[in-house]
Amino acid sequence: MTSSTESPTPPLSTPRALARLYPFAKPVLPRLALGAASALAASLLALSIPLVLEAVVQGPIASKDLGQLVWGGVAILVLGLLEALMVWARRFFVIAPSTKVEYDLRTGFFQRLQRLPVAFHDRWQSGQLLSRMMQDISMVRRWLAFGLVLLLVNAITIAVGAALLFRWHWALGATFLIVCAPLWIAGFRFEKTYGTLARQSQDQAGDLATSVEESVHGIRVLKAFGRGAHALHKFTRQAETLRETELSKARAVGWIWFWLVLLPDIAFALCLGVGIVLTQMQQLTIAELIAFFAMATVLRWPMESIGFLFSFLLDARTATDRIFEVFDEGNSIVDPENPVRLAEPRGALRFEGVHFRYQDAAQSERDLLNGIDLELQPGETMALVGLTGSGKTTLTTLPARLYDVTAGRVTLDGVDVRDLTLAELRTHVGMAFEDATLFSQTVRENVLLGREDLAPGSPEAEAVLREALQVAQAGFVDQLPLGADTVIGEEGMSLSGGQRQRLALARAVAARPAVLVLDDPLSALDVDTEALVEDALREVLHATTALIVAHRPSTVTLADRVALLEEGRITAVGTHSELLRTSAHYRHVISSLEDEQARMREREVNL
Repeated sequence: MTSSTESPTPPLSTPRALARLYPFAKPVLPRLALGAASALAASLLALSIPLVLEAVVQGPIASKDLGQLVWGGVAILVLGLLEALMVWARRFFVIAPSTKVEYDLRTGFFQRLQRLPVAFHDRWQSGQLLSRMMQDISMVRRWLAFGLVLLLVNAITIAVGAALLFRWHWALGATFLIVCAPLWIAGFRFEKTYGTLARQSQDQAGDLATSVEESVHGIRVLKAFGRGAHALHKFTRQAETLRETELSKARAVGWIWFWLVLLPDIAFALCLGVGIVLTQMQQLTIAELIAFFAMATVLRWPMESIGFLFSFLLDARTATDRIFEVFDEGNSIVDPENPVRLAEPRGALRFEGVHFRYQDAAQSERDLLNGIDLELQPGETMALVGLTGSGKTTLTTLPARLYDVTAGRVTLDGVDVRDLTLAELRTHVGMAFEDATLFSQTVRENVLLGREDLAPGSPEAEAVLREALQVAQAGFVDQLPLGADTVIGEEGMSLSGGQRQRLALARAVAARPAVLVLDDPLSALDVDTEALVEDALREVLHATTALIVAHRPSTVTLADRVALLEEGRITAVGTHSELLRTSAHYRHVISSLEDEQARMREREVNL
């Protein structure tokens, strides 16, 4: 799985990395520009106050003209009020656009996650994806609304203010700038150190989120095996690692702040000495010296904020890198350029010379599926049996293109499934998995998940729902507090394993696909319930092509024919009785299934 140690994308410079946000920010750039203009106006108004102050000191104060002094005070007050108004305007202009960018990024990110293949999700930790979706995108929004605008404005303010410092005397301006010049060296070193730490911190936060998610989802297992202390110890180690990284970040920020505070103070002291000398030499007036220090004081906040804004910039850059690592992921399972459409699918499913291996498999390993040839006629039910590791579950993922074949092809009614759009293909091919996944929605919404064509609450939708629940023997739904409108817990954990499997089976049946792929969907059912479900399925499957992975001998009885999978190859196809008579390996497989079923029945009796 992808974790904090991996960096799939090559490093870009900070400007180039952040420039990737442009397509998302482009629609709101006018508003962001207005916010930046308001912030710049506020800074220029602040810079104008020392100039007014100089005029006040030289004029009304020197001449003791109280009338003019009042007007000077009013002028400074007006400038201060206008500055405050511009600060408010900045927030007014940038808040809504930044949240729009956040919204677009988040929805685009989620859409990308939905489109990426299952192979991607096999490799990536869910906590890493969650931290990118929530924390990193929020970081980008805060940077656009605050960091970007202030960084640009403060840089311009420092440039303008530095130029104005030379207005009173070149020696004062030169002293101030020369003393502050080492800040650029400190900033360069800070970027190299903090950029690495920021990436480590955000990746470690993703790893920590994964640990929390796994522990919450697996809380029953941890409690059952008494491993809560072990999970806590693992979490504590990860949390301590993140804490140490955050402390390193804080030390780096503290170091840059040290220079940002120290050097301006040294510059103030030296400029004061130079100013006193120049005043004594009558090259500088008291009013000009006061105005100079007032201007330097105004510049102090922009200069000190550069460290914070620089670290903010690097955090945003790291967050952008992490977000676009997901956007940059390749996706081979996409719609064809010229898709074929099946008007009335018959359900003829065929595997032709199919090979498959996972992307991370070693070259020395054989293909997991090694030349599969298998044909299912329309309306036929075929059971797929084999020992553990023979490739049964992998084979069931290919018709719906959860994975694509490495070689060969899978066809539906003679059309390569890769020539159909994914939306159409997954309308024609329905699936039910052994590990039943349900969503935190109502029973009705879970069962009718694949029927977007039905209007919610319509009589047709209700009829489909009831039929699917009946086939799956899910009558327990009527005993729930709100019946089919009961909201089930996260991942259906408020239900038993058998109840979850029956609802997942009902969902597959309700979709009414031309081809139904069932990966041992009855494994959590007791023998009596399984028999009832199998009887109901016979009625449904008579007009549906079905491929059923069988882990119980009783499931084989549903099938018209049985395919025996052995080490990635179909070694025999026939009826149950034919294979019992002709295949020793089939008899071995069935015997092992019977032994397992006997053990399950014994456990049920003991319970």
